[in-house]
Amino acid sequence: MDTQELIDRIKKIVEPDYVLSSEMDLTLYSYDASLERDRPEVVVLPSSTEEVSGVVALAYREKIPVVARGSGTNLSGGTIPTKGGIVVHFSRMNRILEIDIPNRTVTVEPGVITLDLQNHLLNQGLVYAPDPASQKVSTLGGNLGENSGGPHCLKYGVTTNHVLGAEVVLYDGTVVWTGGKSQDHPGYDLTGLLVGSEGTLGLVTKIILKILRAPEAIKTILALYDTIEDASNTVSAIIAEGIVPATLEMMDNLIMTAVEESIHAGYPLDAAAVLIIELDGMSDGMDRQARKILEVCKRHHVREIQLAKDDAERERLWAGRKGAFGAVARLRPSYMVCDGTVARTKLPQVLSRVLETGKKYGVLIGNVFHAGDGNLHPLILFDERDEAELERVRKAASEILKICADAGGTISGEHGIGVEKIKEMPLIFSDSDLEAMRQVKRAFDPEDILNPGKILPGTLGVPQNG
Repeated sequence: MDTQELIDRIKKIVEPDYVLSSEMDLTLYSYDASLERDRPEVVVLPSSTEEVSGVVALAYREKIPVVARGSGTNLSGGTIPTKGGIVVHFSRMNRILEIDIPNRTVTVEPGVITLDLQNHLLNQGLVYAPDPASQKVSTLGGNLGENSGGPHCLKYGVTTNHVLGAEVVLYDGTVVWTGGKSQDHPGYDLTGLLVGSEGTLGLVTKIILKILRAPEAIKTILALYDTIEDASNTVSAIIAEGIVPATLEMMDNLIMTAVEESIHAGYPLDAAAVLIIELDGMSDGMDRQARKILEVCKRHHVREIQLAKDDAERERLWAGRKGAFGAVARLRPSYMVCDGTVARTKLPQVLSRVLETGKKYGVLIGNVFHAGDGNLHPLILFDERDEAELERVRKAASEILKICADAGGTISGEHGIGVEKIKEMPLIFSDSDLEAMRQVKRAFDPEDILNPGKILPGTLGVPQNG
């Protein structure tokens, strides 16, 4: 089937105005927030599960790749159409379908913006806990596909801990439900399998999410340190005291400098690192927990401690943290995020090796990350127009992920594997491990139509012998 015939047939399934094929449209959907680029043949904006099913069924019959996409904030190339085909963009499927307060669930379509849902729930005294830094623009379907986290994942867990069920379009257009509102379901945990699968096993068209009561009280602390080691050691010490804050975030001096130039959040420019520590929950006992945290910080040579006096000051501190990725554009035009995870106790030595790697390859590296659960986000700053520098950046990124793996950690905490980290998968998985995952992929997608070329190294199509 040639491209024009494909477009014409899709226009019989989805309104013609929502089938995009101009040069500009294809270019706009050829990239996400990673460094990868590849153009689709056509972009489709469906408005219903039925339309998604129809498009996928057509793609299955004609053996055309399909890539699901939300806002394109993916940081590992997960939404790049590496083999062309159809991009299914979910921006029109952006409805909050049901808020079920007695059962503490909300049912949404995948194109709902994360922060929009959180603000809507907060008006009713409820929260959806996962809060990726991209929450202003990222979609819940993308959060599910990448198993996104965020600062509050330390206490509340990442996306998979909040997804109860999903409506899914399978590789041939069949529509099924996995999970549901009840807590226990017999059979295989297909919902858990779908979360973090980056659109390689199915296209999710509805999601049932767990929601919580908003906390009664919140206390936000900014702790300033003269060394990264002291800040890192404080993280492990707080958890060792039996205290699990809602968040425990770290930024180094380079990142704070960029943030202050951009957002003016009030971070000190002469500190080596800061921790943002936030407690939430019942008012009773919170002051006692805060005092224990201050004691731990003092034992680890904290230079100064600031307590947010009101909501405005708290929001200013968080604006700096959540705007950090954008702020580094003031330092260099491009950045690559290395998303690895290690045990909290390994943070000081791993961070030291990350900085050594930057010096080895002559690239600038800033650190802003979820320190509480050991999820590092070294930002390698560079100019992607400089091909020699770009090559050094790729080598440095791969070496940083190996450092994490060698320290007993892993190569992703929340940004997925996508295209950029495929070659690092053998650092943490054996050949047998990878083949087991390929078999799962074949079971869900025997023709390798759904987001092909992602996550797993090697050919994922039908085995030659059956």
